[in-house]
Amino acid sequence: MNWKTLKTPLKAVVILAVLALAVLSSLPVQQRVRLGLDLVGGSRLLLQLYPTAEAPQITSQIQEQTIDVIDRRINSLGVAEPTITKYGTDRILVELPGLNQNQTAEAQHLLETAAVLEFKIVPADVAARAQSYVDALKQPNALPPKQRKEAEQYVSQTAYTLSGAVVYSGKDLKGAQSGYAQQGGSPMVFFQTRDPAKFGKLTTDNINKPLGIFLDHRFVSAPNIDSAIYGSGEIEGSFTQQDTIELANELNAGALPATIRIIENESIGATLGKIDMVKSFWAAALGIALVLLFMILVYRLPGFLADIALAIYVIVMVAIFAISQETLTLPSIAGFVLSIGMAVDANVLIFERIKEELWNGKTMRAAVRVGFQRAFTAVFDSHFTTIVGAGVLFMLGTGTVKGFAFALFWGTVVSLLTAVFVTRFFVDLLVDNDVLTAPPLWGVRTNEVGVFSKTATVAENA
Repeated sequence: MNWKTLKTPLKAVVILAVLALAVLSSLPVQQRVRLGLDLVGGSRLLLQLYPTAEAPQITSQIQEQTIDVIDRRINSLGVAEPTITKYGTDRILVELPGLNQNQTAEAQHLLETAAVLEFKIVPADVAARAQSYVDALKQPNALPPKQRKEAEQYVSQTAYTLSGAVVYSGKDLKGAQSGYAQQGGSPMVFFQTRDPAKFGKLTTDNINKPLGIFLDHRFVSAPNIDSAIYGSGEIEGSFTQQDTIELANELNAGALPATIRIIENESIGATLGKIDMVKSFWAAALGIALVLLFMILVYRLPGFLADIALAIYVIVMVAIFAISQETLTLPSIAGFVLSIGMAVDANVLIFERIKEELWNGKTMRAAVRVGFQRAFTAVFDSHFTTIVGAGVLFMLGTGTVKGFAFALFWGTVVSLLTAVFVTRFFVDLLVDNDVLTAPPLWGVRTNEVGVFSKTATVAENA
C-alpha cells in the first residue's frame, strides 16, 4: 500500500474522530456552553480599585490577585460562573449572567466586602461584646432599632479602635477552608499561612488571648489562641456550617490588598435577555440557511459538499465554546456568523477556480487538483490577515469585544481547515472514484467545457 491508497481512509478517520470528539464535548449544549448576560440576563458591575497602605499603587499583579479572590468568593457560594476581566489599569469588570434579584444582591455584597483583612490582639471583654453583637445582628428582630444601631457601630468600627495594633494581614494568609473536626464532627475552619515563622511567633507571644479578625475594620470573629500555630491552624467555636463557610470566605478575601468599590451597576432582565437570545439565534439560523441555499443553487454538487463541511464547521465551533468555557454573547454570535462568511468565501474561491479549469478543457480530476492548488494562496492570505486582526483585538480588547474576537479568530481558523481539508476530502472522494463527475453537476454546462481553449485556438487561427 502507498500513500494514495491510504490517504482517503486516513482522512475519513481523522474527520470522524474530530466530529465525534466535538459532539461529545458539546453535549448537552445547554449545560456546556455558557451564555452571556446579554442573552440570559444578569448584572454587569464595574469595580474601582483604591490603593491602601499595603498597596500604594494599583498594579497589574494586584488586578490579577483581585480577580482570583472575587472568582473564588462568588464560586464558593455557587452564585454564578462570573466573567471577570481587567478594565483599564485600576478597574475590573464583573459579569454575572443568569442571576435572579436575590442572587445579584448576594453577589454584590460579596464583592463589596472583598476588602482588606487584618488581625489584631483583642481585649477579652471587647471580643465577647463584639461577638455577641455579631450574633444578634444576624437575627432581624433580635434588637430594637436604637440598640441595633449601637451594635452595628460597635462591630463596624469601635471594636477595631479598641483593639491593639495590626499584627498580621490578609496578604500573609495562604487560604482557608470550611470543614469538620475529626473528633465530634463539629464545624470549624482550617487555614494556612504564607509565613509560618511570623505567625508562629505571633501566636506564641499571645497564647490564651483572642486574635481578632477584621475585614475593612469590621469585626468578623475573635478565636482564642490555644497554642502556637505555624504553617496551618484551626479555628474552633460554636459555629454552624454556614458560619464556617462565611468565615472561610472572609479569610480568603484577605488575599486582596486593595479596597474595591462598585462604581457602575447595570442589570439586564432575564426576559429581555431571553428575547435577545431568541432573536439572535433565529438571525444566525436564517443567515446560515441562506448561505447553504446559495451554495447549492450556484455551485450544485460542490456547493452541497461545502454545506456538509459547513455543518461540521458549526459543530466544531460549538465544541470550542464548550471546551474553552468562553461565554457566548451577542458580539460572539456576530463573530461566529462573520466567520461563516469567511468559510463560504473560501469555498467560492476554490469552486470558481475549478470551473475555470474546466472551461480551459482540463479533465475533472485535473481541474480539482489545479483548482485547489491555485486558490490556496488567496484563501490562506485572506484568512491569515483576519486571524491576525482577531488575535490583536482579543489581546487588546476587553469584555464583549474579546468575545467577538474569540469567535472570529477560532471561526476563521476552523473555516480555513474545513475549506482546504474537509471540503477537499469530499470532493476527492467523488472525483477519485469517478462518481457524479458530470460537468453540469459542478456548475458548468457540457458545451462550456474547454470553451477558453477553443476561443484561444480560434484567435490564433485568425
